[in-house]
Amino acid sequence: MKKSLLASALVILLCNGSCREPEPVQKAPERSLEENDAIIKDQIVRVNKQLLQKESDEMDYYAKTHKMPFVKTLSGIRYYVYKPSQKGDSIKDNMTIDMDFEVSLLDGTLCYSSKTEGKRTFVVGHDDVESGVHAGVKYLKRGDKAILLIPSALAHGLLGDMNKIPPQSPIVCDVQIY
Repeated sequence: MKKSLLASALVILLCNGSCREPEPVQKAPERSLEENDAIIKDQIVRVNKQLLQKESDEMDYYAKTHKMPFVKTLSGIRYYVYKPSQKGDSIKDNMTIDMDFEVSLLDGTLCYSSKTEGKRTFVVGHDDVESGVHAGVKYLKRGDKAILLIPSALAHGLLGDMNKIPPQSPIVCDVQIY
């Protein structure tokens, strides 16, 4: 008798919680494909702005900690001429230049150097060199020694260089133009 009473009580308790009609689920409002696309684009733009700001802050911190008066360009490149040329020509598109270089990450990790890879010779605005280097050298003159801070979007972008430069990494280019 005790067992049947206990079983009945258990059935009543279980039924009491699960035999009721479920609460109606609040559905999210239906959105059109265009509305969903707009929401996704807005989120992507917001994330990209945050990433750009993070990189900008990191490059500003580099400049501050190294006590170098970098000039910031509209493209986000920063340059500092630490040994200016006395009479060199200003660099322009279509000029062929030779350049000694050291490319490193903001943390100082050396990635590439002309000491091991040789001078880089290229036509400004045309050859296969990071777009940030093309843009940055146009602020310099032949004979200048300078440091360029190049945001990842103008260096190796979202994927890095698949070798020594990680994804989304600004780079430091210490250059001498000939």
